Amino acid sequence: MALLKVENVVLSFGGIQALSDVSLEIEKGQLFALIGPNGSGKTSLINCITTFYKVDRGHIYFNGEDITRLHSHKIAKRGIARTFQGLELFKHATVLDNIKLGRHIHLKTGALLGGIYLGPARREEVATRKYVEEQIIDLLEIEDIRKEVVGALPYGLQKRVELGRALAMEPELLLLDEPTGGMNREEREDLVSYILDVHEVWGVTILLVEHDMGVVMDICDPVMVLNFGRKIAEGTPEAIQANPEVIAAYLGSQKRA
Repeated sequence: MALLKVENVVLSFGGIQALSDVSLEIEKGQLFALIGPNGSGKTSLINCITTFYKVDRGHIYFNGEDITRLHSHKIAKRGIARTFQGLELFKHATVLDNIKLGRHIHLKTGALLGGIYLGPARREEVATRKYVEEQIIDLLEIEDIRKEVVGALPYGLQKRVELGRALAMEPELLLLDEPTGGMNREEREDLVSYILDVHEVWGVTILLVEHDMGVVMDICDPVMVLNFGRKIAEGTPEAIQANPEVIAAYLGSQKRA
């Protein structure tokens, strides 16, 4: 059984069809790449998986459960986390506080106990801090900036913090929406190494949306290609590189709207 199954998904915005009968299956343990030209529907598909967008038709299954109509917070509780194209961080909060926010889905104490900070609430806070500092901050090598205000950090480090917040949710499936976009070469290489650690050491299944074909071809298998909201190819990196329709889409020989 596939960990994630997207089945014949259709998504429209008014008269514009963003996704047209799109299907995919991701097996547990894969590092699956989703690529395509700008405007091809990649982020729209991620938004459908997280149910931020409600599909017009089709179904989405996670661990065999139909999650198509679940609320987004319930998707997170099922074990799906994501990052965003743009930074979605609390710029005036510290690195540690931003990452700890990802633990909210695991907290069980209510507002009353949390407010007086006694008993279970205190234990949860200690456990959260221990997990974040000993697991995530150590993995991402950001110990020296954990108390820094996020908005004062370089872009590459902010992207690393966003990855940390997603990891704090302890996801079974991690959706990365162009995680290396806007980075210089050194920042990109660093982040890719952390993504590989998450995949290989932590065993997290990953759906990666990425424009850097060097990154995709080096670390991902399989690769799926979208263009104008429809799937035009899926296969190994080598097969995708040689696919004439993929080449045409990226070289712009198709007439684009």
